[in-house]
Amino acid sequence: MIKKILFVFLCAGLIQSCQTEKKSFKGVFFGGQIINPSSRKVTLYQGNKSLDVFELDENLRFNKSYDSLNSGIFKLEHLPEFQSLLLEEGDSIWVRINAPTFDESIVYSGSGASKNNFLMELLLKQEKENDYLSSKYSSGRKVFSQLLDSMLLEKKNLWIKMDSLNDLSPIAQKVTQAAYIYPYATIRERYALLRGSQWTTKEDSLYFSFQKYLNYGDNDLAFFNPYVNYVLNFINKKALKPGASYFQIKQTTDFNISRLEALDKNIKGSLLRNNLARAIAFEEILTFENHGQHERFLQFYATINTSPVYLAEVLNLHNDISSLEPNNLLPKILLQNSKRDTISSNFLTKDKITVIYFWSQTQMNQYRNSIERVNRFKKKYPKIRFVGICIQPFNTMVDEIQKIMEVDKKNQFALIDFETASKAWVLTLLNKAMIIDPQGRVLEGFGNFSDTNFEILLKKID
Repeated sequence: MIKKILFVFLCAGLIQSCQTEKKSFKGVFFGGQIINPSSRKVTLYQGNKSLDVFELDENLRFNKSYDSLNSGIFKLEHLPEFQSLLLEEGDSIWVRINAPTFDESIVYSGSGASKNNFLMELLLKQEKENDYLSSKYSSGRKVFSQLLDSMLLEKKNLWIKMDSLNDLSPIAQKVTQAAYIYPYATIRERYALLRGSQWTTKEDSLYFSFQKYLNYGDNDLAFFNPYVNYVLNFINKKALKPGASYFQIKQTTDFNISRLEALDKNIKGSLLRNNLARAIAFEEILTFENHGQHERFLQFYATINTSPVYLAEVLNLHNDISSLEPNNLLPKILLQNSKRDTISSNFLTKDKITVIYFWSQTQMNQYRNSIERVNRFKKKYPKIRFVGICIQPFNTMVDEIQKIMEVDKKNQFALIDFETASKAWVLTLLNKAMIIDPQGRVLEGFGNFSDTNFEILLKKID
């Protein structure tokens, strides 16, 4: 669910935060505190598998010691946000997060903290640079390459300084280096997708000379976002036929099948291959306008993927999307109303056509915009009911905000179990909206509430 849907660096300076760490702890300790949490749960993933689900205590804290834990990339999730981190034998790490400003507030402390704080520092810098670079894609190939080279050199020097102050393991060196190398490689591939369709063979060869220094089969990085994003963009370029426009074909089933073919020819490492094929499959299945072509795609995907678990996930997603096709009954889930009572979603329609839109306690600007749209629509379409669904359970903060915003609480509900509900309703974006008829049947399962064309759907059904 896609999503999709991605820090102010609060350490007391790079040198202070990256002092050499002497590890005396056996096993791994990991804990933290979530300020202003959006839910009471924190999930730790290793790869795509949930390792632990923590319940925050009365002090909004969680922790656990592990006697044995394979070193590598983990993911910390506090819905709807997540961030990657590196855990190794001997680490004793504490993380502090302010949920409303999730990424910007992350601070690690303890043994093993400096490498993770370095990853956060890089992410912050690169996010700022991306805004700047978006205006530079019109530059020529040489100018754009020189600009990226200067940024890459700056991050390399930061890494050298951090590495000199810490006794990093080989895996920590690999991950922290990948964190600054692959984002710029990704930008190079994206630039080529946009500007490189008319390059000569010589120009193409010169521009892509950086690729000989990269690894296209590293299972250690198979779940590290900077690396995965790069390899996916590399595959995109390999799958693009000469003279074709990437932006015209990127969401077609034929192109996604070509991406799988490019993956099969160019990528090594079964863990990485399966994870990339899964990502491509999710993109295809979540392109709802391709639904009539998905069976053809899935037949080809089954020849590339070797993971029964991933195949089941992809097939289940396909089936979940099918359940939201027009005229099907909306799958029932449990909801919480403003009084904190648990109700069934099949009571939402109340003999009216109902529009269901979604919001998050961590994206209040989006909620305000949605409420403004609802107020306009209610005046134009009084026969339609508009229901807001918060993706986290309600709390006192929500009560205060809704009071200030003068929101009609009778039409506000919250998900009790995000994982179950998001699967049943294929909730991948906060802008998703569904239109349900008075009998609870789906009229539109995949609307975009913020899209200017959404009102066209309302005019048709009013």
